[in-house]
Amino acid sequence: MRPEPDGDQATDDVRAGRVGARVPPLEGEIQVRAAQIGPRADEEVRGVWRDRYLPSMAQVNNGDRDWAYLDTLHRESLDELLATHDVGDELGDAAREELVAAWHHLPPWPDSAETIERLRTRFRVVALSNGGFALLVALVKAAGLRFDAILSAELARAYKPAPGPYRTAAELMDVSPHQVLMVAAHGWDIDGARAAGLRTAFLARPGEKGPHRPTRRARP
Repeated sequence: MRPEPDGDQATDDVRAGRVGARVPPLEGEIQVRAAQIGPRADEEVRGVWRDRYLPSMAQVNNGDRDWAYLDTLHRESLDELLATHDVGDELGDAAREELVAAWHHLPPWPDSAETIERLRTRFRVVALSNGGFALLVALVKAAGLRFDAILSAELARAYKPAPGPYRTAAELMDVSPHQVLMVAAHGWDIDGARAAGLRTAFLARPGEKGPHRPTRRARP
């Protein structure tokens, strides 16, 4: 595929920038399940489980383990979390699978669909996410988001913020890294894209991590 006449492409982190990573449906499912094992687990599942996201991917990027699909990492983190708090026997396998599957069903931020459509009048708008293809297709379809393409870190066999996913995205879209604008709601994603040679735009999503947890802004 040849670049558009202006040679520019907007790449978007779909999991946080366009759908919420900690929003009512996910939180609702987690709360229902976690309520079965008490408030201590409820707090841990909704907060600390998410905090294990980056460390679990870092194990793959650092070569400490073989490539693993993001759902697998989510499940392992959940299992470890429940075992740490000695409540593992109280939440069965089926319930745990439901919790992991909740990451496939996040609703969009209210401005997402309209913003993507406006950008598509001038740019190719591509979703680039650490989520697997199955997860991303489910998210985008349910949210009604019309990206020009969906790219997963699976293609690079590495997770953002490693440079592989960003550079793979540019290569597959037949553009140079500096022709890609990475739009993301996480500072670590912006930092990774910038280090890989992409241009960046930080999209603030207040409350994305929950009402009492600050979102780290990208460095200027």
